[in-house]
Amino acid sequence: MAAWDQVLDDLVQVRGHALARYAALLTGDRDTAEDLLHDALVRCFGQARPLRDAVAAEAYVRRAILTAFLDGQRRRTRWAAVRHLVIRRETVDGPEPAVVERVSVEAALGMLRPRLRACVVLRFYDDLTVPEVARRLGLAEGTVKRYLSDAVGQLEDVLGPVSTGTDRHESVTVEEAR
Repeated sequence: MAAWDQVLDDLVQVRGHALARYAALLTGDRDTAEDLLHDALVRCFGQARPLRDAVAAEAYVRRAILTAFLDGQRRRTRWAAVRHLVIRRETVDGPEPAVVERVSVEAALGMLRPRLRACVVLRFYDDLTVPEVARRLGLAEGTVKRYLSDAVGQLEDVLGPVSTGTDRHESVTVEEAR
């Protein structure tokens, strides 16, 4: 077995669930997340790339997941803007399903715009600093801070105040989160 084959096997067996959860937090849907993860793995390991280190390979796959997610969101947004030019809808969708009694974090993340969601996942799930998030997304640090502030505010509206994990019961501000 080639070295990259072993790295791929180790990555999928050891970190596969974590990568799937990462993709699920971004997409808000487990099935879409699995498709996103598989696409990222094919992109990373489908070509003759010398990925021989599992840690570097995981970082590479995470970046591929994030890139594929953001690219997909951009495509859907562009398509939504011109879709009406291609086809006319004959039927109208019925009302949305009843609101569920308990709102989970994944559902709350699903209500955020893609860039806000990506900032929250990278900052609080990947535990990256604001400058690292800015580098990953190609944004200015101030933009990331604003996105995090907006996202935390929206999440707190749905989930309640976010605690700092200490004994005091105050909400986390973006300044404290850095």
